[in-house]
Amino acid sequence: MRSVIYAMAILVSFASVCSGAESARAVSVAASVAFTEGPTVAEDGTVYFTDLNNNRIMQLSTDGALSTFRQPSHRANGLIFDSEWRLLACEGGDGDSVLPRVTRTNMATGEIEVLADAYNGKQLHQPNDLSLDAQGRIYFTDRPGPNPRPEQTGVHGVYRVDPDGTIERILTEPEVLRPNGIVISPDDSTLYVIETEQSAGGPRLIRAYDLSTEGTVSNMRVFHDFYPGRSGDGMTIDSEGNLYVAAGLNNLRGTSETLDTVAGIHVFSPAGELLEHIPILEDTITNAAFGGDDLRTLYVTAGKTLFRIETEIEGTRR
Repeated sequence: MRSVIYAMAILVSFASVCSGAESARAVSVAASVAFTEGPTVAEDGTVYFTDLNNNRIMQLSTDGALSTFRQPSHRANGLIFDSEWRLLACEGGDGDSVLPRVTRTNMATGEIEVLADAYNGKQLHQPNDLSLDAQGRIYFTDRPGPNPRPEQTGVHGVYRVDPDGTIERILTEPEVLRPNGIVISPDDSTLYVIETEQSAGGPRLIRAYDLSTEGTVSNMRVFHDFYPGRSGDGMTIDSEGNLYVAAGLNNLRGTSETLDTVAGIHVFSPAGELLEHIPILEDTITNAAFGGDDLRTLYVTAGKTLFRIETEIEGTRR
């Protein structure tokens, strides 16, 4: 039996502290859980997101009722719905019984299909985040933990899963060093990947690539560099190609990351210009996704909380 908690609806306004990009948007608390990640929104408006600390996927209904969708979630992180409203999940696995994998859940039947759990005979590590192009191809990031096993790939990578099930690794070390958030532009022309290396001198930035019609990438350029602050974690994109990046810290956390990146949603134009900063006064901000009837509601996960922000520009489901 699912336990149900009713989400709070406390309206809080914050002023931006980011020079040249002031924001006074209303930021409301949609739900408070534990350690939230990977929001995505279903066709009926239900918001799904992961609770990493409690190994579960949560669901927030349109009437504000919060309940557990799946537990255990096999350490699910990033989530997204595909064009047929099936739930895709990056799962870290739970040891020998369930390997790290990318799955697809039929929401009508509950059937779970494994889309990727290995590459060239080697197991994945910790699939983190994923995005879709218009052809239904899935792009996801994978990165080793501190003690990779011989049967695993042993490298950080970005992968593509084609509709016929073929898996290709399109980026790997040293092209990417610690890939995290990933998203594709609305016209399928650009792939964005966040790098989140916490050690001194490591990349904390967003890489942009030209994305071909075949699903390959080229022409890497640094879209935005967060160093020495905390890099972005996850991101989403609106219909005009503006990126909404969950980045920064409010308090130091014992790494080489500084507080130069102010915690919140950083909105960048396709040209890399910072258009707006929406402060989120809770650590650690992790990801964002659009929902609502008109795709103008931005859901943001940070720490124990799911936040809700209204936007003027229509979002995408990527």
